[in-house]
This record gives sequence, structure tokens and C-alpha cells, in this order.
Amino acid sequence: MGVGDQKSWFGGRGGDDLETGMALYPGADSLDNTLRWGFIRKVYSIIALQLVLTTCVAAFVVFSKPTQHFLLANWGIQIALLLVSMLALIPLYIYRNSHPQNLVILGLWTCIFSVTVGMACSFYQPEIVLEALLITAAMVCGLTLYAFHATRRGLDLTFMGPMLFCCLNAMIIWSIIQLFFHPGPVGRTIFALLGAILFSAYLVLDTQMLISRFELDDYIWAAVTIYLDVVNLFLYILRLLGEQRNN
Repeated sequence: MGVGDQKSWFGGRGGDDLETGMALYPGADSLDNTLRWGFIRKVYSIIALQLVLTTCVAAFVVFSKPTQHFLLANWGIQIALLLVSMLALIPLYIYRNSHPQNLVILGLWTCIFSVTVGMACSFYQPEIVLEALLITAAMVCGLTLYAFHATRRGLDLTFMGPMLFCCLNAMIIWSIIQLFFHPGPVGRTIFALLGAILFSAYLVLDTQMLISRFELDDYIWAAVTIYLDVVNLFLYILRLLGEQRNN
């Protein structure tokens, strides 16, 4: 995709002055700034569509009792959906720059992943789910604004990447251990709190990568990373609120 295509895709004259005048990161010239702002708008548009689709699919799972009972009664299907949603990231990454295959795979992957989100929400009361949604929305807005502000001031947070990856691996191992050794309420609360902190940090890091590091053709993968940060943050907040309500 050339420079002219990027401008025609994203561009409206109304935002040109703002985009060329407000540098997203130190050293960005007016052309880089305009293209990068367009790239950011495109990524957030995709994320918004993903979140709408996730909300619709999850709501269907939660409010359709036959579907909910069928999924909850068949552990094999739950495990299969989880494995497919993880393995589907491989072709999604391979075809991330191939249009329209990337959008088709992204839509299918989002639907499959949304079913697991719906199953998670079905364990909690609707008011807890709504409260988790509101808290997540507030946190996402605040963390995103901070990431933009930090990047504009030249604060590089990418050094956190290896540390966060190690923490993520530790959380995955901990979650597997919980399948065999069920923790108490304190352990579950600590796990949920640490998960929310981890994906809050990941959201800041990935937003900064979106602003200054991702290639302009990597809009699909950029959307996937931030979408996963937001959804996982919501799920850990939901789990944390559920543990507090049970206690």
C-alpha cells in the first residue's frame, strides 16, 4: 500500500492540521505523523468491530440457556474451542498482510474466542459483568491516554517486553497448576489481581508499539494484540469482582 493509498484510506481534511501539528513521538515529521494517525484510526476501528462482535456472541451464550447448558456440560467442546482459538493465531499471523484472507481469519477467530468469553461471563451475575465492563472501559481509556502521553514525551516503555513475557508465562503455568491443585479464595484473588496488573501493563506497552513501532501494513496484528489485552483485562477484573462478591 503506497503513501497515496494510505492518505486516501484514512484521510479527511478536517484532521490534517491536528495530525501534522501534534507529533506522536519525537522525531516524527508531518508525513510520518499523518500516516501513523491514519494507521491508528484503522486499528482502533478494527478493535471496535471485534469488541462489538465479542459482545454479541458472548451475550448470545449468556442469555441462550440451551447453548449455555450445552457448552458447560461438554468439557471437550470447551477445551477444543480454547485450543482452536490459540492455534488459529498461527494462520492469522502468517496471513496478517494478505487481504482479504486476514479479515476472514480475524472474523472467524474473534467469533471462536468470543464463545469462550461468553462461557466465562456465564459464571457471574449480570450486575458483576456490567461492573467489570465499566471498570475495564475506564481503565482502558486511562491507560491508552497515558501511553499516548508517554510516547509523545519520548518515554520508551518497550524495555518491559521481556519482563512482561516472563510474567505471562508464569501466569499460564500458575493457571495450569490451579486445574490440579485448587487454590483458596485468597489465592484466586491474588491470581486475578496479578492478571489485571499484567494486562494493564501489556496494554500500555502494546499501545506504544502501535503508536511508534508497528509497520503500517501490520494493522491486523496490532488490532489482535490490543484486543487480547482489553479482553483479558476484562476477564481478570470480572474474576476479581466475582471473588470479592463471593467472599
